[in-house]
Amino acid sequence: MASLLKSNTFSSLRAHHLQATEGLPLQSRRQLHVEPGAREKALLAKDPALERFKSYRKGASSIRRVGDYLTIAVVAGCCYEIYVRAVTREEARRALKSE
Repeated sequence: MASLLKSNTFSSLRAHHLQATEGLPLQSRRQLHVEPGAREKALLAKDPALERFKSYRKGASSIRRVGDYLTIAVVAGCCYEIYVRAVTREEARRALKSE
């Protein structure tokens, strides 16, 4: 009975929503798309004067990759150091208790 009530409620809400938007064109949740103007197209066009700097992307990506690896190594080292200190502290406590 409860599932029948829920399905009727949702179907009536869906029908109401469809009736409300029937005359309107379908819109996405994003803003309306506007065709870029002449200035925007000129700014997005390839500039032959910048072609010699094309290798910058490869260099930047390789530097970024090295930085990522270094970050992983530092984090792993810190975790290992924390683990070693915790283990040595626990061993010291056990040694004091056994004496």
